Order: sequence, then structure tokens, then C-alpha cells
Amino acid sequence: MNRRQFSRRLLILGAGSAASTASLPAFAATPTAPMASGEFYEEPARKLPVRKYDVVVAGGGTAGVVAALAAARNGARTALIESKGYTGGTVTEGGTAIHSFYNLWKAFPGVAKRQVVAGLPQEIIDQLTAIGGCTGYPEMERGVDYDSVCTCVDTELYKLVTMRLLAAAGVHVCVNTLVAGAVVEGGRVLGAVAESRSGREFFAARCLVDCTAYADLAAHAGARFTEPNDYASANSIGVGNVDLEAYYAFLRKQDALGDLCRGRRSGRENQLVRLGASAAKISADFAAAAGKIGLSMVTTTVHDNYCMFLKLNFKVPGKVTERDAVAVAELELRQRQFQAIELLRKHVPGFERAFITRTSPSLNIRRGRLIACDYDLTRDDVLEARHFEDEVFVYGFHDNAPRLKIKNGGTYGIPYRAVRVAGRDNLLVAGMMITSNHDAHMSTRNTVSCMAQGQATGTAAALCAARRCGTRDLPYGGLRDALMRGGVYFES
Repeated sequence: MNRRQFSRRLLILGAGSAASTASLPAFAATPTAPMASGEFYEEPARKLPVRKYDVVVAGGGTAGVVAALAAARNGARTALIESKGYTGGTVTEGGTAIHSFYNLWKAFPGVAKRQVVAGLPQEIIDQLTAIGGCTGYPEMERGVDYDSVCTCVDTELYKLVTMRLLAAAGVHVCVNTLVAGAVVEGGRVLGAVAESRSGREFFAARCLVDCTAYADLAAHAGARFTEPNDYASANSIGVGNVDLEAYYAFLRKQDALGDLCRGRRSGRENQLVRLGASAAKISADFAAAAGKIGLSMVTTTVHDNYCMFLKLNFKVPGKVTERDAVAVAELELRQRQFQAIELLRKHVPGFERAFITRTSPSLNIRRGRLIACDYDLTRDDVLEARHFEDEVFVYGFHDNAPRLKIKNGGTYGIPYRAVRVAGRDNLLVAGMMITSNHDAHMSTRNTVSCMAQGQATGTAAALCAARRCGTRDLPYGGLRDALMRGGVYFES
């Protein structure tokens, strides 16, 4: 396509699609009948200003930060589009600890301890730890059949560190900007349409990575997807004015102590940084009320007198991509947050004067749209610790442990083809949008896996842009070499 033809294609409809409706995904196509609320309004065509990049990353969350860093550090002119005013995503909003940089060696006597995710994710952790925003990798004392280490992060410092790293790498960070469409020609995505208070723009790119969690870019680009709706959503809260030592003493007295880890907290070593509890052993009344509001009794912290995460869960009554269903959930979760604080104050020593210090700006999903990729990782791939000839990193944590564990405390590989979008030549996905099997997804969706997926896809996108090739034409050997130069660990 020459420049004149390309410019002509940028007379884009308001929906941000290509001129042909054949390029529109099903969810964005013009309906055949009016919706119940009234008639249709047809937006006029308009010319959009064009920004040109080698790589565009949609979504600046857990995977997107690392994808953009990897692309830029591999020489690509990179843009990152993020709907919020900060980066970090689920790491800063929805988790407890982030899982896991290590294999589950403690659950398998005789298995060697090894760090299996390194590279850019480790660099973020190292910078956070240096300024008091992370525990590093202290070993678990209880709950060792779930994880062997506990990596807790300060949510606000994580935002700062990642934004600093992106700026230093030269990434054009577009926060408060929404992915609103895609332009597709045949099987190739020409770029993303984005909208902010600066207006509507077209971000042209040689290769794109969708890290939006909801797979917004991939869906706009016509990728095949399903919506399993197989998880509860959450809105975690930070809780201040908590006497952690009094809480710990109470749990021991009640024989209610679950997970336990000690590490660096407020600059001092050997402090409580992770506590789990049995709600049933606190009291029957407490357990019943906690169950009704989906209160998880695991918390982490890097600060005195503070629980960084207490998680409230709720199953959205519909798809998490349906605005009105999510509005119901947003209210319900905030009501549950209030109820949780009242419940903790009433029943749990250490929480008598606790209050909410932080909430997420919106609910946190565990899976939205599931994108069809060239390979779909299976349950057996994960649990049997399988490796692949084209893997781009290895991983060793499963969120359903101890019920489900990766064989012999080992790792499995995620192949490059598992992050390539089926039917699209220059679009990759990273994060919770891959892996259809729920048991397999309970591993791949976790934060450290998503970070590693980000480094893999960002590196691949940069190499594809430099070679001017499609994602399926990229030689694996060159990709693996680049990942190893970036500090990615592979099993020998």
C-alpha cells in the first residue's frame, strides 16, 4: 500500500473501523435492528491525525508495562496506551502478593530452589526494593505448598517506578487514553484508534500488542474470542490503622493462622508481611458474614499498621464487558468493602479502629474476552510441566495449589505461538486473555506470568518491526537470543 492509499484509508468512521464492514468484529458491527432504547445515530466520517510507531502496546497494566519496556529497549519506537492515569494494573489494584518468581520447591522435598522469572520483571522488583516498596523474595513459613516465596509491593511506588522506567526507555506513554477501535486490512492490523481529551487519533504501527486484560484491541481488530465468565471479579482495599502483631497473636490463640511470611517491613527485617486466616476459626458468625461478602482472609503489607490488600469477590451478573452489568457489580463491591471493615472491627482484634485507605478505580477481572491464538495451552501442558521448542519463558506457580501443582516442583513453558493472535499477522496478546482451559488459566493469568508474557511479546514485536515481517515469520532463534540477552531464564 502506498502513502496516498494509506492516507485515504484514514477517513475512518466514528467506530474506528476500516472502511469495509468486513473488517469489523462482530461486537462492533452495525446492528440490523435498533436497540430497545431508541434509533441509531450514524456518525459522520472524519480524518484523524496519525501517529506512527514501530510498536504500539495497548494497556499499561501488569503485562503492558513490561511489553512496552521490552519493545523500546530492543530499539522500537514504542507507544503505550493506557486508560487510567497511571501504570501497573492488577499488580497495584487487585492482588495480594505477586506470584511467583520461583518454582514451588518447598512443597517438594529435595527439589532445588531456583528463580524462574527474571529479566525486566526482576528489574522492576529490584528498583522497588531499593526504595522500600517491596519485600523482595522472603521465603514462606506457612502455606509453602501454595507458594515458596512472598513478593509484596507498595501499590503507589509500583506506579512510580514503572512510569520512571518507561520514561527512561523513551516510551511514549499515553495515559488517560482509551483504545476505541482498530484499522484492519486483510489479516493485518494497521493500527489502533485511540481517544483522549486531546481528541481522537490513529496510532499506526508495524506490530501491536494487546495487554488490555479485556482484549479490547484484539476484539476491535476482529480477532475471534469467547467470554467464559468463569471467575468472580474483585475490588481490593487497602486498610489502615491495623495492629498486625495483635492480629497475628489473635490468630495464633484461635488456632486460625494460615499463610505466614516474614520479611522487610517499614525498613526492618523479620516482620510480618503476609498473613492468612481461617474465617471459620475466628467465629461462626464471622465466617458466615465473610462468606456472604466474598472476603478473602489473606493480606500482605510492606508497611507497619497497614494491610495493603484485603480482597472482596463478587460474580458479575453478566459479562464483565457489559457496562450495565458491571455498574451493578461496582456498587455491590463498594457496599461489601464497607461491610468488611465493620465486620473486622467487630470481630477481629487489631482491626478495632481500621479504615479504608485505598480502593481500585474499578473492579478487577480475572478474565474477560479470551482470544483465539495459534496454540491453546492445555491443563496437562501446565500440570505435567511440558516444554516447547518455541517457548518464550518458563513458569512454575499455580493459583490452585495445593490442589493442583506443577509436576515435581518444576516449570512449564509458554510457547511463542500461544501469544500470537489467530488470523492476524502482526498482533500479539499478553496477560489473562490466553489459555481457554480454566485449570491452566489459573496459572497463566497470574501477575508474574503476565509480566513475563509482556517481555516476550514486547521483544517479539520489536524484532518483527525491525525485520518488517509478520509475527509468524519471525525466526524463533533470533527471538530466543534477544530474550536471553534481556535476562529471561530458560530451563537447560
